[in-house]
Amino acid sequence: MEQRQEQEQAELVTIQTAYKDAVDEWIAALKAEEELALVDPTVAQVDEWEGAHFKEDEARNRAKQAKKNYEDAIRQRLFKF
Repeated sequence: MEQRQEQEQAELVTIQTAYKDAVDEWIAALKAEEELALVDPTVAQVDEWEGAHFKEDEARNRAKQAKKNYEDAIRQRLFKF
């Protein structure tokens, strides 16, 4: 029984770490997009800025999914559903 609880705790920590990493990635993508938005852009830089927006959006979606996974794992642990 104790070994199972330890395994569940280790799995929860893994999911929590994945969530933190996804949020950190999203923050980095936001900062990269912000940096490109704060210059007097050339045409090429506008394209870069738009590309950064798509990367930010993808990172946001990964963070949202990681959050859902973490919330689900917490619910499972606390409420068994």
